Amino acid sequence: MLTASAAIFLAIAGYAALCAAQPFGTCRKCSGAGRAVRVNRRGRVKVGKTCRRCRGHGRRLRIGRRLHNHARRLHHDGAR
Repeated sequence: MLTASAAIFLAIAGYAALCAAQPFGTCRKCSGAGRAVRVNRRGRVKVGKTCRRCRGHGRRLRIGRRLHNHARRLHHDGAR
C-alpha cells in the first residue's frame, strides 16, 4: 500500500515538474506539423488547412499547466 502511494506521488510530482519545465507539448491532432495531414484511399499524403486545435503552431498547452494557470489566476484574483 505504501509503495503504491509513493509511486502515484512520484508520478504526479514528475508530471508537475514536466509541466513547469516544458509547458507546451506537441499537438496530438497534427503531430506538431501545424497543418492537418490526411492520407487518401490511394495512400497519397494531402496537406490540408491549418490545424484548428493548435491554430497552426504545432504546440499546445499541457493540461497540468492549464490547471496550474487557472489556480494561480484564481488565487491572484481572490487575494486582491
